[in-house]
Amino acid sequence: MSGAAGGVDRPDSGGQVLVAFAGLPGVGKSTLAVRVGAALRAPVLPVDPVERALGRYGLTGDVPGMAAYGAVAGLAEVQLGLGLSVVVDAVNPVASARGLWHELAERTGVPLRVIEVHCGDEAEHRRRVEARPPAEHVTWEQTLVRRAEYEPLIGPRLVVDTAVAADPLPGILAYLS
Repeated sequence: MSGAAGGVDRPDSGGQVLVAFAGLPGVGKSTLAVRVGAALRAPVLPVDPVERALGRYGLTGDVPGMAAYGAVAGLAEVQLGLGLSVVVDAVNPVASARGLWHELAERTGVPLRVIEVHCGDEAEHRRRVEARPPAEHVTWEQTLVRRAEYEPLIGPRLVVDTAVAADPLPGILAYLS
């Protein structure tokens, strides 16, 4: 047989879902991704630690950034092949990065659900960015540069504003089902 990961055809995803978070650093993506992963009992695959690991080996710039996305997509494909849902935690700032998740969903026959996270309160967003641990620290100035380079996300997605007091998890889980 041919088809999805592991050589198994998968016409029905059997309740599996590939969840791709997108949004700037400090908006609350990782916090939500972990909560969604726990609720779905699904692995959460963050891109940032892969990018940092590549940087420790002297790989920096745009190419290692896309390499990190490619590595996470490869790991996600393995997990999907095992029958698990997967939650991807990434900035996903450009169409080429986002395209990986669309291609993976199509190849594996698993529905893709995109969740775009933002923080509608700029002062709160800045506070969150500046409060991050040093190992994960992205400056506010770097965040503003990334915001300027962020390509608009087009297509079906759920948009979540983490500046709103209501817990977004119930709405996210409803969107995923």
